[in-house]
Amino acid sequence: MPKILIIGGVAGGASAAARARRLSEDAEIIMFERGQFVSFANCGLPYHIGGDIKDRSKLLLQTPESFLARFNVDVRVMNEVVAINREAKSVTVRNLVDGSEYQESYDFLLLSPGASPIVPPTTGIDNPLTFSLRNIPDMDRIINAIQSNKPSHATVVGGGFIGLEMMEAFHQLGIQTALIEMADQVMTPVDKEMAGFVHQEIRGKGIDLRLSTALEAVNQHDKGLTLSFNNGESLETGLLIMAIGVRPETTLARAAGLKIGELGGIWVNDEMQTSDPFIYAVGDAVEEKDFVTGKQTIVPLAGPANRQGRMAADNMLGANETYQGTQGTAICKVFDLAVASTGKNEKQLEREGISYEKVYVHTASHASYYPGAEVVSLKLMFAPETGKILGGQAVGKDGVDKRIDILAVAQRAGMTVEQLQHVELTYAPPYGSAKDVINQAAFVATNVMKGDIKAMHYHEIETLGDDQVLLDVRNPGELEAVGRFPNAINIPVDQLRQRLDELPKDKEIVVACQVGLRGNVAYRQLVNNGFKAKNLIGGYRTWKTAFC
Repeated sequence: MPKILIIGGVAGGASAAARARRLSEDAEIIMFERGQFVSFANCGLPYHIGGDIKDRSKLLLQTPESFLARFNVDVRVMNEVVAINREAKSVTVRNLVDGSEYQESYDFLLLSPGASPIVPPTTGIDNPLTFSLRNIPDMDRIINAIQSNKPSHATVVGGGFIGLEMMEAFHQLGIQTALIEMADQVMTPVDKEMAGFVHQEIRGKGIDLRLSTALEAVNQHDKGLTLSFNNGESLETGLLIMAIGVRPETTLARAAGLKIGELGGIWVNDEMQTSDPFIYAVGDAVEEKDFVTGKQTIVPLAGPANRQGRMAADNMLGANETYQGTQGTAICKVFDLAVASTGKNEKQLEREGISYEKVYVHTASHASYYPGAEVVSLKLMFAPETGKILGGQAVGKDGVDKRIDILAVAQRAGMTVEQLQHVELTYAPPYGSAKDVINQAAFVATNVMKGDIKAMHYHEIETLGDDQVLLDVRNPGELEAVGRFPNAINIPVDQLRQRLDELPKDKEIVVACQVGLRGNVAYRQLVNNGFKAKNLIGGYRTWKTAFC
C-alpha cells in the first residue's frame, strides 16, 4: 500500500489524512506541520479574542495524539519540510526543536501549506504592537498584547473577513476601534450597494470607519503608534492589526519546479494533481476552477479546502474524482448583521465581460406579522438570455444564511431564475413566508426576463434625462420619515388611477417606492394605460444605501 506524506494540517491536510485512513488501513500516512498545532479552527480565532468562544481548547480540533489514536496517522508537529526531491520522491524535513534534518520517501505527496498574511512594506510596520492573525500563536500574541498593554484604542487595516471579525472583537472588549479600508467598501465579495448596509451597521456601533484610505507609515512611541494615511490624516492607536488579505504559500512548490498558475497559486488539474502526477495540492495555496466562468481562481475558504483534501485522498488511493469548481459561498457576521454571497458579484461579471441582469428584493425573513421578523436584502444576478443564476448576495439580521445557501445549491444544480420561482420552501409564520425571499427574487427576475418589467437601477437615477420623470409612489408620511428622491413627483400608489392625468404621456415615467414592490404595481397600471415606464428595482432602500 502507498506511503502518503502530507505537508500542512488544518482544513485540507487533516481532511486528506482522515479520508485516506478511512479508505485504507494499510497505507502509511505521515503529516508534517511546522507549527505546534496540526488541526485547529482558524476561522474561530477572532471569536476567542473577542470572548464569544471562552475555552481556548475548543479551537483545537485534533492533536497529534488524537490523530494517532483514531486514524493511525503519524503527525509530526514542529517539523518543517524544507525541500522536495521529485526525482528521488523524497522530502527533506527539519526538526524545528533541535534543528536536525532527515529524509522521508513518499509514493504520493500532498501539499496543503495554506496561505500567508500579506504584510505590505509600510514604513515602521515591523513593531511589537502590530499583528496579523492566521494561527493559534498569532492569536495568543494578540491576547497577550491586549492583557499587557490594556490599549484604549485599536486599529484594524483591511475590511475583509478577518478585519471585520477583529473589529467586532475589539468592540466587544470595550476598546475604541478604527477600521481602515483602501477600497471604497468593506467585504469586497459583495457589491458596493450591498456593502452599504454593513457600513451603516459599523458606523452605528461607533466604529471609526475610514474608506478609500491607505496606511502609509507607522511610528512607534512611548504611548503607542501614530498611523499616517495617504489622505494626510493621522491616527493615534495602541494596537494595530494588519488584515489586508493573504497570498498562497508556494515556496516549496516553486523550489521543486512545480507549475505555478497565472494568479500565483499552485496549478492543479481537476483531480487536484500538480504538474507532477505524484504530488497533489489542496486548499488556500492552489488555483482552482471557478464554478461560473470555468477559469482559474483563488478562493481561500475552508469548505473548498476540506472537499479538495478528501478528493485528493481518494485519487491517491486509486479513484478518479474530479473537483467541480468553487462558487465562493461565504458569510460574515458584522455585529447584528450577516452578510453573505455566492457565485460572481457584479464587479467580477463586468471584468469577465459576462452579460447579466440584476434584481433586488427587501422583504421579511419570516411572516411580517409574527414577532421578530427582520428585513433580508437580497441581490440576484442572472443571465438575461437563459436565466442562469450567476450570483447572489444578501444582508440582514436573520435568515441570510438560509437564502444564500439555497441560491448556492440552485446555482450548482444549474437552475434558472424561472425554475427558482417554483422552489418549495418550508413555511410557518415563525420561520418563513408563503412567498419566500428566494421566490420573490425569482418572480422579479423572471418578470424582467419576460419583459413584464422594464428595469431601472439605482445608479441610473443620477442621470435621468429631460424626457424622463421620476414618480415616487410612497405615502407622504414615508417621505418625511425615511427620505426623498431629488426632483421626484409624489403620487401615492393607491391614488394613482385617479391621478393619471397629472403625468405626461410624452415622457418615460420612472416609478420608485421604498423597496420596489409598490413600484411594480404602479408600473403595471401605467403601462396598461399607455404610458412608457420603468420600475426602480430595489426602490429607495437600495438607492440610499448605495451611497453609504
